[in-house]
Amino acid sequence: MIDKQEPLSIALPKGRLFEQVQEHFSERGIKFNFEKRKLIAVDQSNSYKFYLVKNSDLPIYVHHGIAGLGICGDDVIYESEREFFRLLDFDFGGTRLSLAGPTDAPWPSDSDNIAIATSYTTMVRDHFHSKGMPVDIIKLKGSVELAPALGLSQYIVDLVETGSTLKANGLEVKEDLFNVKVRMVSNKAYYKLNYHRISKLLNILKGA
Repeated sequence: MIDKQEPLSIALPKGRLFEQVQEHFSERGIKFNFEKRKLIAVDQSNSYKFYLVKNSDLPIYVHHGIAGLGICGDDVIYESEREFFRLLDFDFGGTRLSLAGPTDAPWPSDSDNIAIATSYTTMVRDHFHSKGMPVDIIKLKGSVELAPALGLSQYIVDLVETGSTLKANGLEVKEDLFNVKVRMVSNKAYYKLNYHRISKLLNILKGA
């Protein structure tokens, strides 16, 4: 008797993006729900096991092989500084990582030594260092829009969708640094071991 294979394991991010991911899977016949307060779910066919994790922790679970696959934004992948196979881009959840400042602030020049408040320190460092611009990066976990108003920094870098939060706080986008896409990534060893099953899942998610 052949033992049934374990379901493919997939880490999903808590929050708004999770709902979009769940809908995308459901539309392609992969239906699952997390029972109240539970963080592990299995789809109806018992082919896929899902873990609901904090967005910033998702790369750690995939890197260590706790979940073989994960779905998150480029920003989360980049900031983790981990290496994964990037298997699939989704057409939802995309956004921009943008430099913003007060509406009356000048466009920063390459010679300016500017202070930037952000949660995305790795992306900001690499972007401005690649341009040869000196920057003082101040790491904040949230509410970065307050930093210019309170004099902590001249500019901020944050994810921007509509820009309404920036406008409400007297800020405007000065430059878009990255277009952030939502992707499915894989632990490299896990992908090699489960290549055929993962390829089948990718075809399902593509609608093939």
